[in-house]
Amino acid sequence: MTSSLDDRQSLQLRRLLETGLPLAPRPYQLLAARIGASEQAVIEQVRCWSESGLFRRVGLVVKHRALGFQANAMLVMDIPDEQVDAVGRALAQAPGINLCYQRPRRLPQWTYNLFCMVHGRERRQVCELIEALLAEHGLSEVPHQLLFSSRAFKQCGGRYAPPAAQEPAGNG
Repeated sequence: MTSSLDDRQSLQLRRLLETGLPLAPRPYQLLAARIGASEQAVIEQVRCWSESGLFRRVGLVVKHRALGFQANAMLVMDIPDEQVDAVGRALAQAPGINLCYQRPRRLPQWTYNLFCMVHGRERRQVCELIEALLAEHGLSEVPHQLLFSSRAFKQCGGRYAPPAAQEPAGNG
């Protein structure tokens, strides 16, 4: 599939996508208007980039603290390698778990390989949820820690376009 966008429009679209989709009923229509293209051309270009692997998904960055979720914690666990896929799938489906993923251990200091993010309004609520989930899934005795966030870092989506300093002169 090819796009009907020219190189300038394509670069503009990539930069706009880095800032996120507009919160509107037809976000691609708004992006199209900003780059002087049709909504269909923008949709085709996004589909083409997706199919070529530029990005795998369109996600949503939620500012949890702004929504009143002040007790945000990462549950880290040391799950036996032969069980990590099954445990991860089960926990990813559990109410209250917002994100669940596997990462390599960094031995000898870091023995944990499964990570689950929980967002809550109160610390006590998050602790109770985690205790209940661990008990329900038979994981209470598995080595784990509950790490609460102490501050929020800047959240942003993917970067798809080269920085402006790397563009050839005369394009723009």
